Amino acid sequence: MEAVLLEYAWVLLVLVGLEGLLAADNAVVMAVMVKHLPKAQQKKALFYGLVGAFVFRFAALFMITLLVNIWQIQALGAAYLLFISIKSIYDQRKGDTDESLEGMDEKPKKKGSGFWMTVLKVELADIAFAIDSMLAAVALAVTLPHLDVFGMKDIGGINSGQFMVMLAGGLIGVIIMRFAAHKFVQLLEKYPQLETAAFVIVGWVGVKLLVMTLSHENVGILPHDFPHSTPWTLVFWSVLLGIVVVGGVLGVKQNKEQAKEQEAK
Repeated sequence: MEAVLLEYAWVLLVLVGLEGLLAADNAVVMAVMVKHLPKAQQKKALFYGLVGAFVFRFAALFMITLLVNIWQIQALGAAYLLFISIKSIYDQRKGDTDESLEGMDEKPKKKGSGFWMTVLKVELADIAFAIDSMLAAVALAVTLPHLDVFGMKDIGGINSGQFMVMLAGGLIGVIIMRFAAHKFVQLLEKYPQLETAAFVIVGWVGVKLLVMTLSHENVGILPHDFPHSTPWTLVFWSVLLGIVVVGGVLGVKQNKEQAKEQEAK
């Protein structure tokens, strides 16, 4: 029994770290989506986003058997993350081009989405990240031996012990997100150039969900175990880290160059 509890404790520790990283990605999305809003509305939109993250993760936990078995749900999550990533980067580049032509074109600058439309976009992103979060959690939890908690054998179609570990990891992830989202908003205000890197990260998480979809047993384009293999795991986290490092270096560099230009004026 002690060995089983130690195994549960170890998986929970790993899961907390994994959920923390996924929560950070979710927080990045919320930060870049709300940053165009006034300060007061930013706080409200982040609050709704955090509530949505909690609700959708909790709902996904009870619907985990559907998430695992129905590949179309995973495909929709992947499609949405890739869509907002590509569209946001395109709009940002287009905006930069429009700014460079300022004075030559009298068209008004395109405004960001309104408050409730922004909240809707954040909630949809929360759903996609909730799917990714729970799929990652179940991949770890199902390796644990069955353990009945509070006399219950199964919850939501999975063993109660495994369910509780996934629930704990998900809740801790949302708590991490609560603090990370506000920090990322402040960081983006200081280094707005990081917005591109943030949306590249969103797209890369979308690729991760796409890989899960293509490896689903009912799709079969990729081997079923590929998303959880060591090579893919190393590639995913290495690329993610690379995006963060390169984005951070370029953001700081551009910020310094702009500061020098302002001093020269």
